[in-house]
Amino acid sequence: MDAHLSRGSLDATALEAALSGQYAEIRVLVETGSTNADAAQWAREGAPHGSVVTADHQLAGRGRLDRSFTLPERSGIAVSVVWRPEVPLRHWVWLPLAAGLALDATLVELGVHGRLKWPNDVLVDGRKISGILLERVETPGAGSAAAAVVGIGLNVDLTDDELPVPHATSLRIAGAADLDRGRVLALLLHHLDLAYERWRTGDAATLRADYVARCDTVGRVVDVAMPDGSVLQGTAEDVDVDGRLVVAGTAVSAGDVTHVRARA
Repeated sequence: MDAHLSRGSLDATALEAALSGQYAEIRVLVETGSTNADAAQWAREGAPHGSVVTADHQLAGRGRLDRSFTLPERSGIAVSVVWRPEVPLRHWVWLPLAAGLALDATLVELGVHGRLKWPNDVLVDGRKISGILLERVETPGAGSAAAAVVGIGLNVDLTDDELPVPHATSLRIAGAADLDRGRVLALLLHHLDLAYERWRTGDAATLRADYVARCDTVGRVVDVAMPDGSVLQGTAEDVDVDGRLVVAGTAVSAGDVTHVRARA
């Protein structure tokens, strides 16, 4: 029997009941290319703030730097949320970092010890369990100049031989207390809503302090592949007030980070 046949489907009605009105509308798809692409199109069509798209099977998920990935059917969570924040665009850099804290809080409730990798990954024992992607979507005539689409992928029920890459892991492998995707997704969306409100109301100082405390990148020697093709190497010293990683005195706002050596 195929492994996915023993994995349950997501249910929009159950999710809405569990979340008690935290979100405007939740769409559950059987299959899609990318929930972020679906959410972006919905945003352009006027999706209200707090709209959610998720799917049992995502065929062409997109991560940072346009990396693609796919997971076995019903083995993970792929979810995208449409927000219409009345927050200056310069502060949006903190939105995916706040989402990382929401993922971290979700793992804690599931009995899994994770750490954040700047800017958008969550690690367990140094292996990637989740990723986050923020996209700005222009929505003229939809009641807002731009919408924020935050997409999250979380490996839930994957076994070792189903992992997409050797440095990945899953809630199953990490020994999570619950592998029911519906309950895990409801928990994640609950914490995501709390994190959004915390970000929206301007709790910047404690948000930054909490992120730095949970960030596995700070204190490590790292290589940063810069957008211009150069590589910056040095110790990741901090995450500044603008959400940039400070490496050897240089503030980095974009780049692919590799952890080179363990934290002291």
